[in-house]
Amino acid sequence: MNARVFHTRFAPSPTGLLHLGNVRTALFNHLLARASGGRFLLRMEDTDAIRGEERYERALQEDLHWLGLHWDEGPGAPGPHGPYAQSERGAIYDEYFQHLTQAGATYPCFCTEHELKLERKTQLAAGRPPRYSGRCRRLSADEVQTRFAAGTPATLRFHVADGRAIEFDDLVRGPQRFLSDDIGDFVIRRSDGTPAFFFSNAVDDALMDVSLVVRGEDHLANTPRQLLLIEALGLSAPTYAHIALVTGDDGAPLSKRNGSQTVRELREHGYLPAAIVNYLARLGHTFEDNRFMSADQLAAAFDFTRLHKAPARYDQAQLRHWQREAVAANSDDELWKWLNEMEVSGHYVSDFVPQDLTGPFVRTVRDNIVLPADARIWAENLFTQSGTYEHDARTAISEAGTGYFEQALDLLASGGEAFSTYGKALAAATGTKGKSLFMPLRAALTGEKGPKAEENRWHDGPALAAIWDLLGHDRIKRRLQLARDMCQS
Repeated sequence: MNARVFHTRFAPSPTGLLHLGNVRTALFNHLLARASGGRFLLRMEDTDAIRGEERYERALQEDLHWLGLHWDEGPGAPGPHGPYAQSERGAIYDEYFQHLTQAGATYPCFCTEHELKLERKTQLAAGRPPRYSGRCRRLSADEVQTRFAAGTPATLRFHVADGRAIEFDDLVRGPQRFLSDDIGDFVIRRSDGTPAFFFSNAVDDALMDVSLVVRGEDHLANTPRQLLLIEALGLSAPTYAHIALVTGDDGAPLSKRNGSQTVRELREHGYLPAAIVNYLARLGHTFEDNRFMSADQLAAAFDFTRLHKAPARYDQAQLRHWQREAVAANSDDELWKWLNEMEVSGHYVSDFVPQDLTGPFVRTVRDNIVLPADARIWAENLFTQSGTYEHDARTAISEAGTGYFEQALDLLASGGEAFSTYGKALAAATGTKGKSLFMPLRAALTGEKGPKAEENRWHDGPALAAIWDLLGHDRIKRRLQLARDMCQS
């Protein structure tokens, strides 16, 4: 790992619930700060008052805390660089607008959106890159005053000098070079007086002592503009690292349409925060060790030199893999608590499992659950008095026939306590073996025929010996009687 100390930030716009693409950006910044002994800062880019909502700010912070991405400085964790909402930093921005204006680096622009669209259309038709022509820069002082006196709305543009090359080293993409002639003068303050992204984002990063900005590659073209602003203001520029975007199954940027989910949705489905973090840490980044890791282990092993340039494709199956790993990493007590944090189809797992069997139940099914909904099915199947049977299980029971279950009941009555002994006796009594012996028994005891395909709830299901010990003599007897009666109906 590079020995540099990185002070990073996550600066979302609170315009909706937190999605996986944004979470990954937050995670990478968090891990790089932790790995280098730096500071992780949270800032709200809420200058767009029409879209930003306080409820989304609260939800965003709750989701980050739930994932374990705690910030060292930001909302609720004050430090020397506040305030941390751009809507509260207007006086700061006005000071730097004035600085640029006094230096002759800005001018008011009275062009309407319609005029700008026509200008861009003409440039594109001529095969030229669209950039502002600078026509308002040529207005005289009297013309400017006349337009202001008439109440004509104006933006504030930053004047980009011609003939310059803006160069910087990107920690992911290497040396970058942009020509000022391709950039053109850009808006730094909207006509309503609010700062544009280029301006507020760059000023805040510099004033908050952010030394590394990790963000999506779609912001790469913004960087030369921000470097020009920082230079003109005499501030220190951060280092930049532009990471590849996350795509969906169709190769397009990840969205709701092609598989994106919010953190809130994943949480409501029962995904564990450690599963999400372990998966996202590998989405566009490679670890030498691909085992499940704690947050501290992930941070210690995270290295910006291992960030990918190619797009990272979101894979739901991989998320489920890390969910299984997270389940396996939890203790029985932790799993029982997790399984009962959410209601599934009107019930909690504890509604079915006897209190004295919670530990044995978790140990029996833990290798066969991915989400709480899986455990809820197992709990209902195993402990409902009337029995719950899927269609394939009923078929397996019927095919075994009444005689199979009458013999199974007789052997149970004669003292079949240990499953290994019972299974051998049942094989001899019924003349069956393999699937013909154990499939009807599994169907009778669990309501599931098994095995299941990977995309469903589990593979083969818990071992029959474990189920046998969990249910006990009386429940086994009840299940075998239900199966026998099913054959007769």
